[in-house]
Amino acid sequence: MSDFRRNCIEQTLLIGTFAAIPHPVAIEVTAASGVDFLCIDWEHSQISRERIEDLIRAADVHRVPAMVRVPGHAAEDIATVLDAGAAGVLVPRVSTAEQARAAVKGTRYPPLGARGVGPGRAAAYGYRIPDYLAKANEELVLAIQVETAEGLANIAEIAAVNGVDLIFIGPGDLSVSIDAMGPAGKDRLDAAIRTITQAALSAGRAVGIFRPSTDDVGAWSEAGISFFILASDTMFLGASLAAGVDAAKQSKYAPDNKES
Repeated sequence: MSDFRRNCIEQTLLIGTFAAIPHPVAIEVTAASGVDFLCIDWEHSQISRERIEDLIRAADVHRVPAMVRVPGHAAEDIATVLDAGAAGVLVPRVSTAEQARAAVKGTRYPPLGARGVGPGRAAAYGYRIPDYLAKANEELVLAIQVETAEGLANIAEIAAVNGVDLIFIGPGDLSVSIDAMGPAGKDRLDAAIRTITQAALSAGRAVGIFRPSTDDVGAWSEAGISFFILASDTMFLGASLAAGVDAAKQSKYAPDNKES
């Protein structure tokens, strides 16, 4: 698990997915697939605070790092998932350097931040607090999500904030914010993604991005992006089932299956 932050910082190619199904079985199945990490999506899924710890525990079965996308900027939400044993956090809608500094403050223990000390699962429910404190700042990943026109305009200042490990690009919200939705806006959106990527890399930050499919992972990897969240467990479930149903229906009419 301790390799996760180092791999992020060193810009090792990492492939994961969002976990949106609020059940440990789905987490175990996803973790067993070969992903490098998974990101439990507390922001956009119907996952309760109480359930997050069980989902992280399920990922631990296969020793796959589980980070959590928190709902917003609240330090209490960041502390909740880290105390539960998350390998890191993804903080959405970071549009200013001040918001980035607040994310650092909520994620790191003093002197780097102001995270409160608690006897949660990460610290063996209080039995290993000194051990956890000694390594948490070095092992936990802080990823901040840039997905607004304001964030695009402020990317140099955001990327310069000490304590941020990774700048994660949210193309969906970004496309809406900069009026670059759909095929007509592709060139504008791609240019914005490249601007964020170049600014982050220049500041020594790793770069991540959400992709709904693998179609352009290679191209964005060549541009310097090393951290990819592919679709989600719900998206993969739906796409796989739809493809299977379609194949089964088509097979009925295949010439090889017709009686002579």
